[in-house]
Amino acid sequence: MSEFVIVIPSRYASTRLPGKPLREINGKTMLEHVYQRGIESAASNVVIATDDERIAEAAEEFGARVCMTGDQHRSGTERIAEVCDLMDWPDNKIVVNLQGDEPTMPAMLIDQCAAVLQDNSADIATLASPIALQQDFENPNVVKVVVADNGNALYFSRAAIPFARVADLQSKARGAALHHHGIYAYRCGVLRQLVAAEPADIEVCEQLEQLRALSLGMTIRVAIPSERPGAGVDTEEDLAAAATQLAH
Repeated sequence: MSEFVIVIPSRYASTRLPGKPLREINGKTMLEHVYQRGIESAASNVVIATDDERIAEAAEEFGARVCMTGDQHRSGTERIAEVCDLMDWPDNKIVVNLQGDEPTMPAMLIDQCAAVLQDNSADIATLASPIALQQDFENPNVVKVVVADNGNALYFSRAAIPFARVADLQSKARGAALHHHGIYAYRCGVLRQLVAAEPADIEVCEQLEQLRALSLGMTIRVAIPSERPGAGVDTEEDLAAAATQLAH
């Protein structure tokens, strides 16, 4: 596998779970668990990107490399793009965005996402699993992606897509969609193009920043992960579920 790096964007503010990165799970902060998943992968470097001194201090205590960024960023993508510039990384360097609220993301899936980008000419790589339950298909907090026969994303949505016009086709509709996981691999040049562009209307409507890439005509290759990752952490219930999973 060719070389890649990981950047973990981390901010202190969280509407549903204040101070989320520094909440403890089984005696370690969530941020440290995420960092450990990165260290367990094949990445040549793992960097925590933040604008908050509390996060920086906690990260340095467990030996992580920290990159301080500006506080103006609207998304983790923008924060990672600044890291690319601060580190003076070339346009062809592969960066995996490992989100700071994914403490149960298996290291092998980080490697898989990076390998997908290395093995084809797509602009971005990501992972998505078959949808397990009808309630997940209908849940706006579960992001769905519909994929072309060549493996490239056609569209991402919080809505239940594709829409079954006839009730008998509900199971077929659910089978045609995948449950998107929030992990991405990009080249630095693609990141720079993304943050230089204005938000797309579809991105603003859905509140899904990957739709900017599709609006710009970029290709997003979607792979099915070799194992299903645990859910990200947004609530107290998610925190408890992560603690249970990480205890095994």
